Amino acid sequence: MTTSLTEHDSSAASSTAKNSSHLAERRRQRAEDADQNNRRADGTLRPWYSTLIARIVMIALSALFLLPMYWMIASSLKSNEELAKFPPTLLPQSWEFGNYVKAITAMPFLQFFANSAIITISVVVLSVVANFIVAYGFSCIEWPGRDKVFLVVIGTLFLPFPVTLIPMFDMWARLGAVNTLFPLIIPAMFGSAFFVFLLRQFLLQIPRDMLNAARVDGASEWTILWKLVFPTARPALTTVAIFAAVGAWNDFMGPLIYLQDQRVQTLSIGLQTFRSVNAQDVSFNQLMAASFLVILPLLVLFFIFQRYFIRGITIGGFK
Repeated sequence: MTTSLTEHDSSAASSTAKNSSHLAERRRQRAEDADQNNRRADGTLRPWYSTLIARIVMIALSALFLLPMYWMIASSLKSNEELAKFPPTLLPQSWEFGNYVKAITAMPFLQFFANSAIITISVVVLSVVANFIVAYGFSCIEWPGRDKVFLVVIGTLFLPFPVTLIPMFDMWARLGAVNTLFPLIIPAMFGSAFFVFLLRQFLLQIPRDMLNAARVDGASEWTILWKLVFPTARPALTTVAIFAAVGAWNDFMGPLIYLQDQRVQTLSIGLQTFRSVNAQDVSFNQLMAASFLVILPLLVLFFIFQRYFIRGITIGGFK
C-alpha cells in the first residue's frame, strides 16, 4: 500500500514538473516572438510609439468593422417606436428579446435552418476530402505534366459563374434534381481551384525526404495521405472547411435557382422571403433579429477554429 502511494505521489510530481516545464517553454516562446515582432528587418528595435500607433490603428479599424454588427444586434432588441426615434439611441431603452421569438415564428425558421445545416455540413466534408486528395496529387506525387495540368485547374478561377449557370441548370433539370439539395452538394465532390491551390501551397512545404522514407518502408500513397500528411495539414484543412462553410451557408444564388419548393429552401432565401412578404410594413427589429440568428453559427465556428484558420492562411507549418 505504501509503495503504491509513493509511486502515485512520484507520478503526480512528475506530471506537475512536466506541466510547469511546458508552461515555462510557452512563456519563453511568447517572449521570443514578442521580441522578434518588436524588431525591424535589420535587427534593431522599433521605437515604443510605433507599436502603440499600430495598435491604435488596428483597434480603430476593428471598431469600424464591428459597427454594423453592433447596430444589427442593438436594432434587434429595440421596439418599433424606438427604431423610429431621431437621433437614434445607442442602447435599447427596453430590451425586446421577444423580437427573436417573433422572427423565428414568422417563417419556418427551423426548417430553413435544417436545410442550410445539411447543405453546409455536406459541402464542408466533401470539400475537405476532395480538395485534399487533389492537392496531394499536385504536390506530393511526381507525374508527367503535373504543373501544366495544375495551371489548367487554376485557369478555371477566371471562368465567370454565368457561363456555367445555364448548362448546369439544364443538366440538373434533366436529372430531375431541381427542388432537391443535390445541385448544391454534389459539385463539392469535384473540388475547387482556390481550395486546391491553398492546400497545394501548404503541402509543398512537407519535406520530400519524409514522404520518400515512408514509400521506402512500404507505405502506400493512401497510407501516406491519411496517416502522415493529413494530420500535418490540419491548419490548412481547417481554413478550407471554414471557407467552404461560409460559402455554403451564405449562398443565395444557388438556392434561388434550384430550390423553388419552400420545404427545401435555405435561410438565405427565407430572409428574402420574410422581407418580401412584409414589404409594405417591414419590422426591421425582427429582420435584424433573424439576420443575427443566421450569422451566429458562422461567428461561433470562426471563434472556435480561429487559431487553426490563421495558421492555415499564413501557410506556416514547416521550417
